[in-house]
Amino acid sequence: MNLEFPSPSSTPIKALHYKNDSLELKVLGNKFVNQGILFTGNQSMEEREESFKISDSMEVHCGFYGDDSIFRIEKEDRAYLDNCKAVVSTCNFGGGDDLYQPINMTLASLAKVCYVAFWDKITVEAQSLKGRVQDERKKIGHWRIIVVNNLPFSDQRLNGKIPKMLGHRLFPNARYSIWVDSKSQFRRDPMGVFEAMLWRTNSTFAISQHGARDCVYKEGEAIVKKHKATPEEVSIQLSQYRNEGFPEKARFNGHKALAEASVIIREHTTLTNLFMCVWFNEVTRFTARDQLSFPYVLLRLNFTNINMFPVCTRKAFVNSMGHVRKTKPIDVDTAA
Repeated sequence: MNLEFPSPSSTPIKALHYKNDSLELKVLGNKFVNQGILFTGNQSMEEREESFKISDSMEVHCGFYGDDSIFRIEKEDRAYLDNCKAVVSTCNFGGGDDLYQPINMTLASLAKVCYVAFWDKITVEAQSLKGRVQDERKKIGHWRIIVVNNLPFSDQRLNGKIPKMLGHRLFPNARYSIWVDSKSQFRRDPMGVFEAMLWRTNSTFAISQHGARDCVYKEGEAIVKKHKATPEEVSIQLSQYRNEGFPEKARFNGHKALAEASVIIREHTTLTNLFMCVWFNEVTRFTARDQLSFPYVLLRLNFTNINMFPVCTRKAFVNSMGHVRKTKPIDVDTAA
């Protein structure tokens, strides 16, 4: 109850800027059918390589490339996001999951931490049929609902990576965040989680180790076998990594670097923000299965202030409820 936010952590990056080019968007708009590229920008391989070279001042692709009509959030909702200093967030695009109320938080945490769920209109309609309707404060229980219009990708898994990975862009004034996948119920006090996973361990980022495998290439085989991505897209990504010399069993501080990313805890520093930008760029370039790109980005950036906690700790943070149904692709030309 007495926990307060500590002073900001030091970082080697003094200024992190995000690429934005409305003029290029006009050209891209005539060239590409998929408006996802209008959201991400057309990152070249040279720009990709430069994004891994840490310096005092950097400029990288990080979504929100310049077309404000894509991933559109109402002005009132943006004002709410701007006021959050710490946040627990989730999202449900396509109506594939129910909304699970967080539990076991203190009143002191409720006064310091926002709870935000990003939905699209499909989810609003699906949840209203189950009696979950926003009140006059746009809340359902503890969750403040943010309805997003004009999602950039036809693949809802990619749309979900935006609030998952680009929280620093959606919450520009937040210092800390906890991401929880929509299939889970968060069941811990967030201030206590920050203290245990970040402050006590002198970390700026915390994520669970993978529970089953320690090899990104074996993980790729498992993803294809479970039909969670096509063999072609996984092959393109892992061939790129293999050609760059990425090892089969990447290690980090003596632990496996392969992660399970349903819970992400972090301080919003320029370095962790860069990490999330680069990770997002890998996901949108290759496959939506973010566990394939995480260890690659981790080792390329030589990111050290990270707490990779065991699976049992992740299970202590959330109740895993599972997906209600599989989401369908959307027509990005008519979903606005």
